[in-house]
Formats: sequence, structure tokens, C-alpha cells
Amino acid sequence: MINNYTYSGYMDNKDFIGIIPARFASSRFPGKPLAKIGDITMIERVYRQASKALDTVIVATDDTRIMQTVEAFGGNAVMTSGEHRSGTDRICEAYDLTGSKASVVINIQGDEPFVNPEQIESLKGCFNDPAVDIATLVRRFNPDDGFEALFDKNTPKVVMDNQMNALYFSRSIIPYVRNYPWEEWTSKSVFYTHVGMYAYRAETLHNITQLPQSSLEIDESLEQLRWLQNGYRIRTAITACKTIGIDTPEDLEKACRFAAGNNL
Repeated sequence: MINNYTYSGYMDNKDFIGIIPARFASSRFPGKPLAKIGDITMIERVYRQASKALDTVIVATDDTRIMQTVEAFGGNAVMTSGEHRSGTDRICEAYDLTGSKASVVINIQGDEPFVNPEQIESLKGCFNDPAVDIATLVRRFNPDDGFEALFDKNTPKVVMDNQMNALYFSRSIIPYVRNYPWEEWTSKSVFYTHVGMYAYRAETLHNITQLPQSSLEIDESLEQLRWLQNGYRIRTAITACKTIGIDTPEDLEKACRFAAGNNL
């Protein structure tokens, strides 16, 4: 089902809905959304931050414990299927379940408890251009972090065209700086890393969830390559904000120290 949203050209807050996919099952960190940072669960922290930039925020989950937790702190949640292959599929179902008429859906990672509202505003701004169907965030790589950090396969890299549309995403380092030894690359070229927050026009979201996995997606294990390979453009916006993604209990400990040190 595709909702009967309208697009007037100028986007305001009613045109956007933020959806936070949150699963209980995780191979590296079961129950992650309910882990506490200080006295507040991770999912509540994400919800609070997203609500600073969006009038409507929904948690999409497949677990009653998460749903009950969200409802207990006054948030909105919907139960979705446990069979989804990706967060994008879960978000699409949640959007339909809400009956929302928002024309743009923002996918907010459920393991980013300190997501900055400015990042969400940057994504929203991309859609003032009617040609944009999908948007995401990128961050300029800091050379002080060192070559090993750039080489990290868990940090996807991205290159863009002159209109800030993504040309390609890769776990490898792109671009390859041919005329210099790798030790000098970070001083000879500008590199961008991908920040995994997306926004989609609602019709586009429905369309991309119907696409089969693509060869490049399978090779790199990056879902966005499916969209590029099928001819979709992905507009990028640059963010300077650094956030803390939580994949493991060790990451949670870092987040707890960060929260305590910054009175969050």
C-alpha cells in the first residue's frame, strides 16, 4: 500500500516522519535497544534526540518488550514482522501501518543514542530539491585518525559527483590515489565516510523494497549499492557531527562514560 501523500515543493515538518527500526535479537548484542545508558534506555535516548527535529517519530519493532518500553516513556511504536531482511523493509511496513501521509520517511538508527538533530535537519534539507528521492549523510575523514581508521572495512567510504550525488560506496578505500604511496594518501586527497542515516520519498521507499539483491550489494554487503545499481540517485549531505554507534557491550561502556562525562 502506498499512502496518498502530497508534495507541494516546499517541505515543512508535517512532510516528514522519522522511523527507528529496533530489533531485540542481535548476534553481537541481544536486547541492545533496552540497554541502559545512565538511567535511560538506548531506544529512549534515540527517540528523544530524533523528536528534537521531527514532529512525528515511530519505533518499528518486532518485540513486545521494546514496544512496551517505548509506550512506557510516552513514545509511539508499531509491531512489524520478524521476517524482514533489513531495516529498510521494516521501516516500509511501519510507514504503512501508521497510515502516515508524510511524503518523506527518515530512517534513524536505533543504536545511535546521541544522534544530533542537526543531522536530521541536514537530511530534511535535501528534499527541498524535488529531484531528490533518496538522501544520506557523509562525513569528511579526519587525517589525524590515521590510515588504519580509513582502511577499516566497517567504515564504508563514499565518492560523490559535483551535485553531491553518491557515485559509489565501498568498504575499500576510494578514491585510490595512484601517484602517491598509501602512507601519503590522507594528505593528498579528501576522503568521505558514510553515516548510515537515510531518508526516502515514500513512493521510492516502497519501490526499493521490491528490488532483489544486486551483485554489488552482495559483494560489498552494502544495501545502498542495490539502489545505485538499479539507477536510483542518492543525494548526500555533509555532517561534521560525530556520534557513537553501539554494536557491542564494549561500545555501550564507552557510551556510558561519554554520557556521564557530558551530563547527558
